[in-house]
Amino acid sequence: MAQEFIYIIVSLLLVSAVSLVGIFILALKQEIFGRLLPVLVAFAAGALLGAGFFDLIPESLHELGDVVGPFYILVGIMLFMLLESILHWHHAHHHQCDGCHPTPTGYAILLGDGLHNFLDGVLIASAFMLNIPTGLSVALAVVIHEIPQEIGDFAVLIDSGFSRARAIWFNLLSALFAVVGGVVAYFALQSVEGLVPYLVAIGAGGFLYIALVDIVASFKHQDKPRQAFGQIFGLVVGLAILWWLMSQFAVPHA
Repeated sequence: MAQEFIYIIVSLLLVSAVSLVGIFILALKQEIFGRLLPVLVAFAAGALLGAGFFDLIPESLHELGDVVGPFYILVGIMLFMLLESILHWHHAHHHQCDGCHPTPTGYAILLGDGLHNFLDGVLIASAFMLNIPTGLSVALAVVIHEIPQEIGDFAVLIDSGFSRARAIWFNLLSALFAVVGGVVAYFALQSVEGLVPYLVAIGAGGFLYIALVDIVASFKHQDKPRQAFGQIFGLVVGLAILWWLMSQFAVPHA
């Protein structure tokens, strides 16, 4: 158990450190940033799909069976859809109010991102408690997904009136909720380890929803062939990395 906890903490600190990506974005020219972001987003989608199809879904089916496993994967898809709808409504509510200072939008983003990071921490901890290879694949997928998301959050905070320094530090504070979620989940699940496979199945559904609904669905709006090719390339690379990771470290099942 001590080894699992070390893996969880190190992974969550790495996930939280991704929030500092804004520092590096400041050094990029706007043109380079505009070209790089769509590829990074597609890469994140590939990583999420890879973690879902190559690891989380097979693990869920193995642990829960062919009927219960798919049911909880669907529960995950619906929960993430509901969560996203609530966060989008909250964001729109702040963004559209007349006479509001722009800063509340930034705080709404931080609140939503904090909750998202807390859930990432719970999922990462649950995955490591199932087995270490699954934990590694989930942590890697989350890290890759966080890069373009944190870039977007950083841009929103700047647009909402935050200084660059405040945007970086508030983003880091929000990211550290992943550590809180992971630690809480680790100790809470010690007494109810039977819940771990269910959380992994729900996480699989969440990964599929984010990758297919939030990311891949946006590809069809790309009308530049070069960027479309770059997105497909990024998606394939993300899938390939997760496939390689699981082929090397997957736990054999009897």
